[in-house]
Amino acid sequence: MLLEVIALDAVDAAAAADGGADRLEVVADIAADGLTPAPETVTAIKAACDLPLRVMLRSNDGFGATPAELDALRRSATALDTVMGEHDGFVYGFLDTDGAVDHAAVTALRDAVPHRAWTFHRAIDHAADYAAAWTAVAALDGVDQVLTAGSAAGVSAGRDALAAHARPELAMIGGGLRPDHVAGLVELGVRAFHIGGMSRHGWNSPVDAALVRNWRVALDGGVRV
Repeated sequence: MLLEVIALDAVDAAAAADGGADRLEVVADIAADGLTPAPETVTAIKAACDLPLRVMLRSNDGFGATPAELDALRRSATALDTVMGEHDGFVYGFLDTDGAVDHAAVTALRDAVPHRAWTFHRAIDHAADYAAAWTAVAALDGVDQVLTAGSAAGVSAGRDALAAHARPELAMIGGGLRPDHVAGLVELGVRAFHIGGMSRHGWNSPVDAALVRNWRVALDGGVRV
């Protein structure tokens, strides 16, 4: 079971590692659901722990990017790439004005760092057609994970959509994820989980290693958190 934890800084990273996380999603501005962090943040996190990273590429709190924003994200990807480790990757994903996967925007970022694996983030949960979005994302080069709750409203609302359309080999479940969701998701074949708020005592608090450890135990088959 893969456990990914959101980290804003080196303090979060060290706590997540201590709690047994397998990977970090590195973001800035958690209030905007995660934006592109500075290279200096990634460097500090790399010094604080040995966990592999997925670094966010996102310039606003929506799921699209203007041409100017996309150019800036390409430059950010190139700069971040120089401070990332061999097994690190990115997180990005865009929808067009019709709510479909924006293949051109995604391809532009992929081509900027073609050697990096990447996660398509929860933009998929805001797509006009969730099933069609899954088909489109699964066909993209380099994507090896899709962060999804099945619904913009979270896992509780998205359970049926996940069961019907998510591809277990790609799906990483996050967004309103609760301990009571885990067993049913595992039955669907899901083997990757993502936590943000559940690793903290509020969004303004740092990651708590004990909370991460509880999730680690739960995912490894022990007592539920």
